[in-house]
Amino acid sequence: MKKNAQGLSPMDCALSYLTARDRTVREMQRHLDQKEYGEADVDAVIERLIELGLLNDRRYAEQFVATRLKTKPLSRAHLYRQLTEHGIDAAIVSETLDALADDGELENALAVARKFYRQFASLEPEKRRQRVLMRLQARGFGYDTCQKAFSIAEREETE
Repeated sequence: MKKNAQGLSPMDCALSYLTARDRTVREMQRHLDQKEYGEADVDAVIERLIELGLLNDRRYAEQFVATRLKTKPLSRAHLYRQLTEHGIDAAIVSETLDALADDGELENALAVARKFYRQFASLEPEKRRQRVLMRLQARGFGYDTCQKAFSIAEREETE
């Protein structure tokens, strides 16, 4: 295997790239391609990293979804787009998202609605409603889900 200008083998470069966080196969391919390693070297390194369990797109997708839903709840459609942008195969993304609870979409939208309903408490009711719905839609939730989540959040706050 050839070394790059910094004197790193493709495997050393790949392992260095993995130290910060997990990567997808596609991200690793892009990284090694940018470092101008040969295609055969890149393929061999990726194959070896997969064998060692250091590259695993399914694990990456599952961890990505879990983290996103804890820190910034998003719709399934939004998560789907983000995962495919990371280069994960659509079949893996679909399987990962199918594993989510069916009522998870409304629960995620409700978490967002509650947060922004409280945050926009100083606004007049119609402005508040518009702002909360805008935030929900920006996170990819469908119209019906947005309306339900807002109604529940509003009802909870007035009780």
